[in-house]
Amino acid sequence: MLKIWGRPTSICTQRVLWACSEAGVEYAMTLSSGTMGEGGHISAGNDPFGNVGTDWYADMNPNRTVPTIDDDGFILWESNAIVSYIALKYAVPTLVASDPAATASALRWMAWTNENLEPPLHTLVMELKRLRPDLRTPGAAAQACEGITPALKLLDNHLRANAYVSGDTFSMGDIPTGAAAYRWKVFAQPGPETPNLDAWLERLGKRKAFAQHVAPPEYHV
Repeated sequence: MLKIWGRPTSICTQRVLWACSEAGVEYAMTLSSGTMGEGGHISAGNDPFGNVGTDWYADMNPNRTVPTIDDDGFILWESNAIVSYIALKYAVPTLVASDPAATASALRWMAWTNENLEPPLHTLVMELKRLRPDLRTPGAAAQACEGITPALKLLDNHLRANAYVSGDTFSMGDIPTGAAAYRWKVFAQPGPETPNLDAWLERLGKRKAFAQHVAPPEYHV
């Protein structure tokens, strides 16, 4: 059984859990974090789930971040790499096609999400939900909303002619991008109109794995 160290409120962990469910991979998750715990962020005095600060965890993942997986002795960290690994090992062609061009297209959107959606989303989740109010930076949330707008418009324009990020078929490329776009919607901040993105999220929302691991709003706060 695949072992996962992570937490359900981590969008990177959500990616891995979503991929496992789509691929039919059984897993056991150990709650782990250096910044979040059952009660919320450590800035409010909450205890973290832990594990990531230990030496044995650093031996697996020197970044001391989540998620990390152990698949029968193969240790891997970095969520996009883990999603790709699960897809290639357990879910061809469910999550990744045998066509190199389709695989590259999915990887492109996964990398694009990390570079263009995740940084402002991290700011928003910290400034709006997780940090203790007196530790928040005035104007940071508004600046993040402004910063994410071009990426949302780009993605919406792409989805005008594509049912999914890599074309007509759901793939691993939709997992990081879909989780990030959904988190943006959960925050309900001022932003551009994105009808094509909204329709795509509606399609993703019909997937059982999305409903289980991404859709609950409490996983984003």
